[in-house]
Amino acid sequence: MGRSLTREDKILDIASEIIRNAENGVIMNLRFLGVAMAAIRWEARVGSARIVCNGEKCFYDPALVIRRYRNEPNSIIRCYLHVLFHFIFHHNYEYASKRTELWDMACDIAVENIIMDLGLYQTTVKSDAERAVKLKTLKDRAGGLHAQALYRLMLVETPSDKETAELIRLFKRDDHDLWIPDETLEVSLEQWKKISERIKADLKSFSKGHTDSESLKAALEDATRERVDYSDFLRRFMVSGETLHVSDDEFDYIYYTYGLDTYGNMPLIEPLEYADVSRIKEFVIAIDTSSSCKGELVEAFLKRTVSIISDADNFFNQYNVHIIQCDSEVRSDDVVHNSEELEAYIATAKLTGFGSTDFRPVFDYVDDLRENGVFCNLRGLIYFTDGYGVYPPSMPDYDTAFVFLRDDGQAPDVPDWAIRIVLDEEQVSNTDHT
Repeated sequence: MGRSLTREDKILDIASEIIRNAENGVIMNLRFLGVAMAAIRWEARVGSARIVCNGEKCFYDPALVIRRYRNEPNSIIRCYLHVLFHFIFHHNYEYASKRTELWDMACDIAVENIIMDLGLYQTTVKSDAERAVKLKTLKDRAGGLHAQALYRLMLVETPSDKETAELIRLFKRDDHDLWIPDETLEVSLEQWKKISERIKADLKSFSKGHTDSESLKAALEDATRERVDYSDFLRRFMVSGETLHVSDDEFDYIYYTYGLDTYGNMPLIEPLEYADVSRIKEFVIAIDTSSSCKGELVEAFLKRTVSIISDADNFFNQYNVHIIQCDSEVRSDDVVHNSEELEAYIATAKLTGFGSTDFRPVFDYVDDLRENGVFCNLRGLIYFTDGYGVYPPSMPDYDTAFVFLRDDGQAPDVPDWAIRIVLDEEQVSNTDHT
């Protein structure tokens, strides 16, 4: 004869059943999330009074789950999706580098927006109307509802205690203190990246006519972008040349110091005064000044680029960089030869144009410069733009990158022969390369 269940056993069983029902609800409506669901195991933690996930296990207090369910049944499936989306979009892996309390709120707002955008009645809760009003206000202020945009807004406009309490009440469903990177976990960042890629692919086949969430698609695009170092990209433009400094690789200090010790100030060999190195000597920066490219975005792009190309390790002391402003035609061409001229250009340059966008005139103009001997060995062109314009029909003889200063997953595609880069708003070294 089996033993009778204790009150605690009953609570555990009821909470487990509620969690299973939430899982079934997700898989029935959003089958493409199955691979992510399999990566996280839900485990009861009696008396913890919270729900918290580390990317491998989600620990929940059974009593809390039951209370939430009794108050509002849809809140559990809503919480299940909320937790899942955090890891699908890799919110936890940026946790350590952010202001925790702001990043927490930004991520919670971002995933709640996506859940609401899915439009499933199984996930609707009583306060969604109030939540929708707040989301509209935040979108207008931040320019988007992805986590990075919201976080930037909060850095500039730090929420008051009253607003913070409101945001937590409307958007928080779990705790994030287990987001701190843990190398002992079996499910790593690389594995979550593969999961996100799989979801992105499965979304196209599983959700035909059922799930058409632009917020979800944009978030998946951002989560699955391949990020490379911007400095590495600029190395495509490097050429070999001699620089006047001691060549450490070819200089033998043993003979040099032996001569000084033995013969006074008479070294046996002199250090070589040059070294053959690869650095950037010339390339083109094209700036789209059409009405859709805002001045502050252009300025931000230039500052990020200058911070890298002004590095002495990247450039020769004298170089040939053309900064071309253009919309439907070339408006100006400023040439800079050293870091001082480059910084002066940033400080004094005025944008001109503001018409429609046509990329072809810049490429025609650069071809004319090459034919006239202005460039000796042009390796590349970087075109900062919103991407909406007429592209050249054929591939040029040099590398071309179209650069977007946004991280919302909405940057347009570029021709197959071009490189697509999305500059991260936080770190200039993190870019997208497809």
